[in-house]
Amino acid sequence: MLPEPAYQHGTLSKIGVLLINLGTPDAPTAKALRPYLKQFLSDPRVIEIPRWIWWLILHGIILNTRPRKSAEKYAQIWMPEGSPLKIHTEQQARLLARSLEERIKPAPIVEFAMNIGNPSIAHVLQHMKERGCDRILAFPLFPQYASSSSGSAIDSLFSELKKMRNIPAVRTVKHFHDHPGYIAALAQNIRDYWAEHGKPDKLILSFHGVPRKTLDKGDPYHCECQKTGRLLAEALELDAEQYQVCFQSRFGNAKWLTPYTAVTLKELGKLKTQRVDVVCPGFVSDCLETLEEIAIEGKKTFIEAGGQEFHFIPCLNEHHDWIKVLSDMAYTHLQGWLGSEPTEEEIEQSRNLALEMGAIE
Repeated sequence: MLPEPAYQHGTLSKIGVLLINLGTPDAPTAKALRPYLKQFLSDPRVIEIPRWIWWLILHGIILNTRPRKSAEKYAQIWMPEGSPLKIHTEQQARLLARSLEERIKPAPIVEFAMNIGNPSIAHVLQHMKERGCDRILAFPLFPQYASSSSGSAIDSLFSELKKMRNIPAVRTVKHFHDHPGYIAALAQNIRDYWAEHGKPDKLILSFHGVPRKTLDKGDPYHCECQKTGRLLAEALELDAEQYQVCFQSRFGNAKWLTPYTAVTLKELGKLKTQRVDVVCPGFVSDCLETLEEIAIEGKKTFIEAGGQEFHFIPCLNEHHDWIKVLSDMAYTHLQGWLGSEPTEEEIEQSRNLALEMGAIE
């Protein structure tokens, strides 16, 4: 088991909020991508085929070819400060902490971690324990639940908890695909963009794809994506002909959720569609899948097929409405923990009593 942080009687216990995102390599290089991809693609929740077969494919082919190709893609979207996903997630954690400080006394400690890569869940959990967190709300930043995203993050969290002697109380957020505030924030983000750039002929709602067989096995992801799309279209007052739910990031030869975003964009281009806008309601932060796959490759596919004008609408990132609903959701999930903190006087009395009874410091 992991060593426990030093303990002193009378120490004020704290509430922590841990935001968890998918992950990012440390740098846009093949050297950094290899361990990142190895960790990601070794997860049995991500790749659901017999382990021995996948081990041969992963180590014999993928890790020898894909790191360089992925590094080239990351290099196109890398920011001077680092990975876009990490930067936006860090900013969201900072803004959430500020929001919760205004409504909760004493304020929770807010941290962020990556399921794959750094800062790791293991490192951040240990840091939160060192800061006195004995109650932690784990908040995966995936609006729609999928075994390969939210499920994997929660799996990783509890794998680390298994290594601890003194396990903190833990709550998890499963999903928020139909939360009214989340839908309203998505709609307002799109309206803000349209107010500046005008409206398209077609709005594509592109979600990250997963293998079709996961739906048959009971994964609710497809249904939750469809519900998000329907609620968002209703909020924007769009007719059925004005939007389309699609799925991106297909990998391998197996059948994935359809329709595929790339195929849809090509078809719309062939129809000489004047303008297409694409938004990604399954991501709360811009990342490789939005900035490279959609904003760069998606645009290229549409224009080369004959389309006229392509717009990518950024993710929620640090949008004011998103930070507010993030704060609202965290506050709701913390109910029952809030207001139970002892006063400094009560803490001191408890400490003195413990010492009188022979407690060891």
